Amino acid sequence: MTGKFRDLFKPIDMTVGDPARNIVLFAVPMLIGNIAQQLYNTVDSIIVGRFVGDNALAAVGSAGPILNLLLVFFVGISTGAGIMVSQHFGARQREELSRSIGVCLLATGISVLFVMIVTPFVARPLLHLLNTPASIVDWCERYLIILFLGSAGMCFYNILSGILRGLGDSFSALVYLLIATVLNIILDYVFVAKFGLEVPGVALATVIAQIVSAVLAFRKLASLTEIFDLKREYFRPDRRYLSRLLRLGLPSGVTQAIFSMAMIVVQSLTNSFGEQFIAANVIIMRVDGFVMMPAFSFGTAMTTFAGQNVGAGRMDRVTEGVRRGTLLAMTVSAVLTGLILIFGKYIMAIFTDTAELVTLANRMMRIIALGYIAVEVTQCLSGVMRGAGDTITPMWISLISSVIVRVPLAYLLVGITRTPELPTGDSRMMFVSMLISWLFGAVLTYIMYRRGAWKKKMVLTSSKL
Repeated sequence: MTGKFRDLFKPIDMTVGDPARNIVLFAVPMLIGNIAQQLYNTVDSIIVGRFVGDNALAAVGSAGPILNLLLVFFVGISTGAGIMVSQHFGARQREELSRSIGVCLLATGISVLFVMIVTPFVARPLLHLLNTPASIVDWCERYLIILFLGSAGMCFYNILSGILRGLGDSFSALVYLLIATVLNIILDYVFVAKFGLEVPGVALATVIAQIVSAVLAFRKLASLTEIFDLKREYFRPDRRYLSRLLRLGLPSGVTQAIFSMAMIVVQSLTNSFGEQFIAANVIIMRVDGFVMMPAFSFGTAMTTFAGQNVGAGRMDRVTEGVRRGTLLAMTVSAVLTGLILIFGKYIMAIFTDTAELVTLANRMMRIIALGYIAVEVTQCLSGVMRGAGDTITPMWISLISSVIVRVPLAYLLVGITRTPELPTGDSRMMFVSMLISWLFGAVLTYIMYRRGAWKKKMVLTSSKL
């Protein structure tokens, strides 16, 4: 391994050098990694859609909101871990960094046990609560139970990659994710096409691949002895660090929970349009996941960049990084949006041979396409606020845009479009409400960023834990 290639696996110190270059070097591996992670669900959908049928495709998609809701706590731990790690790393605090990482891993282990024991018992009741069609409810339940019982790989990989990103290393997490993605694709095909395991087969493939990625990420973290110490004494419960982790991470977990609950409420409305619309919605959300990747990637990059520079007391670099990073993110998103508008129908056809389904999915996708640029603004500016330690403001923005605006608006627009010809309403209104909520969220985020309250958050120091 050459010296330059080895450098890709090293943490990036974002407190020095050109801010835009640092952000790009961090965000590009994140973008590729997020695309690879999206392939987990996308390949699942393609395999079951091609080899099992459209109802199986609908089953995999209908299970998604429940899976996301029950795993939101790990989103919070991962976000809190990234903020703590990036600020301690930027402030050169080895002891605090070591204790933060130990507490994060301990909290993850305890939480995984809870998920594995409790969640399989609530999967079917939640599916019935969402009015999941009887034709797919059994598949949905089996898919969820397998993923919950094997959730250790998913949860630990997300936490470990969050810690690595907080240290400025997004490349290692990318490599391990690419390995897992290739393994997942192979196992998907083998379990479904060769062994005939149908929907449970794609869940089993995902679990195995995620365990592999978690093991690789842990090995990498354990090798960074020049930066922090991974000793047994740091895995003991420490109320100070746990409190800081929860204070920083829970708002992000609540944000994801809010979004997932909103998706579940809207999923009930989606289910009222029948299996074909559910399947079309699954296709849209899979493509949507890819187009969203620049937003999530640059948002995470901005969190790490802001965290390290806040820790180092370099607010001037934060301001410059926000301006240049957000512009880069919007440019990338605009290009991807254009590609979706031009080639959308061909992309939708990857998932199914049903012409009506392809046409329906493409028509709906065009409604929300231009909203992705607004999402870039929201994610980048929210990422900066989180990196500075303000995770509350993005939570409230998510609550307002996803719940107070999106959910009532979806039901209202669908309700007022009901006619004898459309007894369940105009399904396009589902996506019109989504577009409006995205635009509203971007405007609100920009206003809160400009107000600057996030700048008053304290740098993490041992004396203030």
